Amino acid sequence: MFIAVLLFFNSFGVVAQQLQSEELRISNWIDGTLVLPDVKESIPLAIIIQGSGPTDRNGNQPMMNNNSLKMLAEGLANEGVASFRYDKRLIKMVQDPNFSEENVSFNDFIKDAKDVIAYFEMDPRFDKIVVIGHSQGSLVGMLAAQDTTVDGLVSIAGAGQEIDDVIVDQIGRQAPMLKDNARMAFDDLRVNGVVTDYDQNLASIFRLSIQPFMMTWMEYNPQEEIKKLNIPVLILNGDVDLQVNVEEAMLLNKAKPESQLVIVAQMNHVLKEIDTTDQLDNGKSYNDPNRPLEKSVVPVIANFIKQEN
Repeated sequence: MFIAVLLFFNSFGVVAQQLQSEELRISNWIDGTLVLPDVKESIPLAIIIQGSGPTDRNGNQPMMNNNSLKMLAEGLANEGVASFRYDKRLIKMVQDPNFSEENVSFNDFIKDAKDVIAYFEMDPRFDKIVVIGHSQGSLVGMLAAQDTTVDGLVSIAGAGQEIDDVIVDQIGRQAPMLKDNARMAFDDLRVNGVVTDYDQNLASIFRLSIQPFMMTWMEYNPQEEIKKLNIPVLILNGDVDLQVNVEEAMLLNKAKPESQLVIVAQMNHVLKEIDTTDQLDNGKSYNDPNRPLEKSVVPVIANFIKQEN
């Protein structure tokens, strides 16, 4: 089912609540924040899984502060949905003086998500658990949901292709002269487990220390993984997302036709509303913690979470 969200979609009758928060340690790798609306009855819980890189519970990275996931959590609480968001284990890993990129595996992120889900599965405060995965977290959420008892999945800006195809497409848009070299390098990596013949302008993607991580990420095809879910799925993408095109969301929806697909007008990758008349506005929003989220994204997600299965 395809749903086009109008630019001026609003939620009516929602009153900002007094929010409660709890700081929780789930494991040695997982610290996060549980946000609760001020209600007494059993409520749904959203587990928010962040995107790629050393991303913290608020959706921020070094030199990139936008508070997108913090705003999402607080917005959901005002709609009567609790949430737990957590720092990615990379944040702790890079603080270790003996840290080595070779030891990072995509499968570690899946394990962390499963551990979080398991922690809350028996919590009587919550009548359902829905996973919200942003960007890389979309695939992590799909994989974690397969082996747990979650009640739904929200994919925000999730890739519909294997990660090597996504990156090659991105390079084709940003640096077309490097696209063929990137394609060949990924093909070599997939076949041989290592690649050394690549343009040095692509070293940030193909440096030897990150290749083992890329290999574990490349094992999964989102279109195949989403088919394995027997739960309601909402697929969301902004139409001005510079990192993940709306075509990726459409591929996921095509793979799972019963999912809900929502394309949000003027929303970018960090869920902020963009002035399409200002070419610099999209980039500026990545480092603007005071800019609010696009106005429709929270109500759409909250309505999906609260709907009867």
